[in-house]
Amino acid sequence: MKPIYENPLISRYASKEMANTFSPDSKFGTWRELWIALAESQKELGLDITQEQIDELKSNKDNINYDVAAEKEKEFRHDVMAHIHAYGEQCPKARPIIHLGATSAFVGDNTDIILIRRGLEVIKRKLVNLMDRIASFAVEYKSLPTLGFTHFQPAQLTTVGKRAALWLHDIYIDYQNLEHVIKSLKLRGVKGTTGTQASFLKLFDNDHDRVNELDKLVAKKLGFDSTYPVTGQTYSRKVDFDVLYALSGIGQSLHKITNDIRLLQHLKEIEEPFEKNQIGSSAMAYKRNPMRSERIAALSRFIIADMMNPAMTASTQWFERTLDDSANKRLSIPQGFLACDAILEIGINIFSGLVVYENVINKHIDEELPFMATENILMEAVKKGGDRQELHEEIRKLSMEASREVKEKGNKNDLLYRIAKSDKFNLTEEEILGIVDPKNFIGRSPEQVEDLVNDHIKPILEDNKDLLGIDIKLKV
Repeated sequence: MKPIYENPLISRYASKEMANTFSPDSKFGTWRELWIALAESQKELGLDITQEQIDELKSNKDNINYDVAAEKEKEFRHDVMAHIHAYGEQCPKARPIIHLGATSAFVGDNTDIILIRRGLEVIKRKLVNLMDRIASFAVEYKSLPTLGFTHFQPAQLTTVGKRAALWLHDIYIDYQNLEHVIKSLKLRGVKGTTGTQASFLKLFDNDHDRVNELDKLVAKKLGFDSTYPVTGQTYSRKVDFDVLYALSGIGQSLHKITNDIRLLQHLKEIEEPFEKNQIGSSAMAYKRNPMRSERIAALSRFIIADMMNPAMTASTQWFERTLDDSANKRLSIPQGFLACDAILEIGINIFSGLVVYENVINKHIDEELPFMATENILMEAVKKGGDRQELHEEIRKLSMEASREVKEKGNKNDLLYRIAKSDKFNLTEEEILGIVDPKNFIGRSPEQVEDLVNDHIKPILEDNKDLLGIDIKLKV
C-alpha cells in the first residue's frame, strides 16, 4: 500500500513524549481512570457498588479493546458510548455501574483538562531548559560590545549578552504566563448533563452534601485540588483559549528570537549550529542556511494562528453546550502542544551550540562607531580649550567626507584619522582611540544582564533544578 499523509508534527518535529501525551492510549486510558474514580467515590459515599466491581475495572484499565470500541462507534456514532460498551464487555460485573449518573463530558472534558496539564508540564520543563541555555549565553557575552540596531539601522552599541537578555526577558514573561495557567487549571468535575448535578442529586436522594463531596473526591483522585465552581455540560471554552494563549506567547518569543538570529547570521556575527555533514543548499554547496531558526519561525506562526481556534470556539458556544467545539478541539489543542514542544526543542538545540564571531562583530563596530563617538570627541576637545561651535562644524565636514569614502568608494571609515590630522582638535590619535573604546559605549549592559539573571532567572532555575539537563538531538 502506498504511504498516506502523516502529520509532520508527529513524524518530523515534536517529541515522542508530547505525541504520547495526546495519544489514544493516554486519552482512553484516562477515560477509564475517570470511570474508576467515579465508581470508587460513589462507593465511598454509600452507593451500592462493590469492591469486586472496582477491582474488575482496575484490572482492565490498561487493556483497551480498541477493535470492539471501533465496531461499537460505527454502530452508535458515539465515541463515549462505544468505549463504555467495550469496557463493559471486559468487566461484566461492573458493567451496570460504569458511567453512573455521568454525561459524555465527564470523561471528555475532564480528560482534556488532565492531558492539557500533562502537556503543560512537558512545555514547562523544556521552557525552563531553554531559559537556562539563554541565561548562560547572556552571561558569557554580557560585556562583548556589538552594534545595536533600531529599524535595522546602526544605532548605539549594546552587548551580545544584553541582546540575549532581551530574548531571555520575553521567555521569562512566557514562564510567568505558563505558571499562571498551570496553577489555575481545575477539573471539570462531576457536574451532570447541563452542569446542574441533577442526576447525582437523584442518585444520592437529594443529599446536597454528598453530591458536593463526590465532586471533590473525584477531583482529588485525579490529582486536582478543586473543580470549576460552575459549568454547563462542558467547562468554559475560555480555558482552552488561556492555554493556547500561553503557547502562542512562547511562539511569539521564539519567532522574534530566531528572526534576530537569522539577521545576525546574514551579518555573519552569530551562527546557529551547523553539523559536519549538513547541507545548506542542493545547488549552492557553500551555503550555511539557518534552517533551525527558519523551522521555529514556521512552526511559531502555526501556533500563533492556532490560538484563534479556541477564541472563536469560546465566543460561539450556545447555552449549556454545542458540539461544534469537539472536532476543532481534537485538532487545535494537541497540535498546538506538538508545535510548541517542537520549537522549544529546536530552541534548546540552537542555544546549546550558538556560535559568536567576535572579529566580525568588531569589524562592524569599527565601521560605525567613529560616527557615534563624535559627541564624546567633541566634549574632550572642548575640555582642552576648543570652541564647541567651530569643532562641531569641523566634525560635520569631516564626517561627510568620511561618509563619501565609505558609500561612494567602498573604502574604510577613516573619520578618526581625519580628526586626528585636523589641527583644530588638539587630540592625538592615541587619545582619540582611547575615547572610542567600544566598552565606553555599552552603558549598563553587563549590569543589566547580571540583574536579570540573578534577580529573576536564577530563582526560577533553582526552584526547577530537577527539570534541568535536557539534551536535544533533532530528528531532521
